[in-house]
Amino acid sequence: MEKEKKSYGVHILVLPYPSQGHINPMLQFSRRLVSKGVKATLATPIFISKTFKPQAGSVQLDTISDGFDEGGFMQAESIHEYLTQLEAAGSRTLAQLIQKHRDLGHPFDCIVYDAFLPWVLDVAKQFGLVGAAFFTQTCAVNYIYYHAYHGLLPLPVKSTPVSIPGLPLLELRDMPSFIYVAGSYPAYFQLVLNQFCNVHKADWVLVNTFYKLEEEVVDAMAKLSPLITIGPTIPSKYLDNRLENEAEYGFDLFSSEPSAHTINWLDNKPTRSVIYVSFGSMACLSEAQMEELAWGLKGSGHYFLWVVRDSEEAKLPKHFIHETSGKGWFVKWSPQLEVLANEAVGCFFTHCGWNSTVEALSLGVPMVGMPQWTDQTTDAKFVEDVWKVGIRVRVDENGIVGRKEVEDCIREVMEGERGKAMKENAKKWRKSAVEAVSEGGTSDKNIDEFVAKLIISS
Repeated sequence: MEKEKKSYGVHILVLPYPSQGHINPMLQFSRRLVSKGVKATLATPIFISKTFKPQAGSVQLDTISDGFDEGGFMQAESIHEYLTQLEAAGSRTLAQLIQKHRDLGHPFDCIVYDAFLPWVLDVAKQFGLVGAAFFTQTCAVNYIYYHAYHGLLPLPVKSTPVSIPGLPLLELRDMPSFIYVAGSYPAYFQLVLNQFCNVHKADWVLVNTFYKLEEEVVDAMAKLSPLITIGPTIPSKYLDNRLENEAEYGFDLFSSEPSAHTINWLDNKPTRSVIYVSFGSMACLSEAQMEELAWGLKGSGHYFLWVVRDSEEAKLPKHFIHETSGKGWFVKWSPQLEVLANEAVGCFFTHCGWNSTVEALSLGVPMVGMPQWTDQTTDAKFVEDVWKVGIRVRVDENGIVGRKEVEDCIREVMEGERGKAMKENAKKWRKSAVEAVSEGGTSDKNIDEFVAKLIISS
């Protein structure tokens, strides 16, 4: 056992919240750990493991139960029921998993757990393991939730702008949607607040961002907890290219169509001439909004590649796909990194989910932000006013982004004077993202320190 343990330094169990936007960053981080001589095991719920069969490469795979082994999240009657069962069944089967690996002679030394699952830290401490909380969202968003959890930001917000150390002044529309729209999605709001219920007991706090991107708020949060930045967690091919065979995340809850036709379509378009439009895996636009977006895209006069999921296709204006066949390309899902890396793409029309935003930043693509909910509103604020790599759409009195607004924002990014500055800033942030994960960069050094201290303490 001792000989085997020395062959890989330390053994880290990585436990993400069971959704694609959380699994992929933590899987990528696991691969970084393996490249540093660590043995990493990623555990997902049984249903996800047997249904979607993640391609983890150098990372080992194992399972826990979320209480819904036959149907996963969709089997639960409510968000609250799913989260309750996830904690109950997850705690029990996590303890069994830890014991199993002890009995097999390759015990875990540390658990890196999604901060959405604070109960994991309690189990880790029962077994005397190091616990590292992993935050998949930005430091800015996490810090707002920290203030809300501790009562430092009284809710509901009654006066603006809101001042929080390390952050720009925030209007109500810049807040995460659970705060912006008081009382919305209470189960999810409790989930994000509860990240802080025991984080003070964690040995490490890891955040999927990079230092130059959020210097002030990272410094503010680092005074409160042992926080380090370890991102961006996108495949190495698109950043430092130091990890072999790292071109994809390796985990996709949605079937991607064969990408060759899409990439071929892009390859035949002029440089920076295409708008890429995607709202992630969860956003559900109204029929009225889909119509305004469609006519705005057409009115811009630019080529566009639009990801329209099966559930959204019927909301498109009648005959729209046929009418725009000369300018538009429609797919149900896309290889997003490959698309954003293509030289034909000049603008990303996005919901500003953090994974999409950090991918655009890392690949130097300016954005039009149309946030929908959760952290996206805050991400959009930073895209426009802090990182200055995009523009955020304005919503009318009916909650709709009109076609003229869509068209004007696209033209501003693609053709306007502000757009030129956005493109230069996008290049600068790409350079900083690559530097962060390259040898000697801030995130690279932080990961080295994390691993070195684990080896010393194990």
